[in-house]
Amino acid sequence: MKYRITHTTRYHYSQPVGLCQNEARLQPRDFWRQQRLSSRFEISPAPIDFHERIDYFGNHVAYFTIQQAHTQLIVTAISEVTIFPEQHSFDLFNQLSWEQAHSLLQNIPIQAQSQSQQGQNQMQDQSLDILDARQYAIDSPMVTVTPELAGYAQSSFLPNRALVDVVQDLMQRIYTDFTYDPSFTTIATPLSDVLSHRRGVCQDFAHLAIACLRAYGIAARYVSGYVETRPEPGRQRIVGADASHAWFAVYIPGSGWLDFDPTNNTVPLDQHITLAWGRDFSDVTPLKGIAFGGGQHTLSVSVDVLRLE
Repeated sequence: MKYRITHTTRYHYSQPVGLCQNEARLQPRDFWRQQRLSSRFEISPAPIDFHERIDYFGNHVAYFTIQQAHTQLIVTAISEVTIFPEQHSFDLFNQLSWEQAHSLLQNIPIQAQSQSQQGQNQMQDQSLDILDARQYAIDSPMVTVTPELAGYAQSSFLPNRALVDVVQDLMQRIYTDFTYDPSFTTIATPLSDVLSHRRGVCQDFAHLAIACLRAYGIAARYVSGYVETRPEPGRQRIVGADASHAWFAVYIPGSGWLDFDPTNNTVPLDQHITLAWGRDFSDVTPLKGIAFGGGQHTLSVSVDVLRLE
């Protein structure tokens, strides 16, 4: 499946901004389920400096500086991607229990001298994967484990239950127990408020699931991106009506990372487009920066996800 994504961010300032420096994580990733075909930025006013890099988590980052006075900043990222709809079946992922996964994340296996070279290489690769996954099993700036979060997760963590089944059950419970309410939370709303009021948005539900899994020593990471929305039969597609989205992925030792979308109670397939991943939202903020001057400002975002085939 091929998509074109147009993501436009507009800042309007009450007073001129003399200088701003910005970072954008708005270019889709390349990985086994997704191929980035092209990506470009349209920035107004034109930046005096622009360069790209890959961050610690492997995400594409664009840095740019604008050094002329302006009262409006418009940043548009236009990308095309191909999604390969691997038909996820939980049977394809091993039935490792959550206790076994927790143990593996705490103790890296030691290679036996009698193993073949191929076996040693496979074991070394798995050890490196587990080492990398460990950073997603501990607290991060926006996700802190508490007894209350562990308590909410407890009913999903039945003894000897397969980790895949644990996560699927947790996803379904969040979808059922919580109300999607864009007016309730902001980027600074703590998870304790989300849990007590049972309301939030996709970012909150992803953080909630991650905290629940980390409470039991399971590695989980935050994923930012988009999800295609299809118009109802007989209705025209509304350009720009899509939005940024967020979900989470869990590490299953021996199998890899598997994505879950608690907002929609689904396993992402060919309608989810991945931008970036990290420990939480703070690692993958789509656009952030520093502006000198500007007074008060307003922000508007428009996202269009167009299926090309």
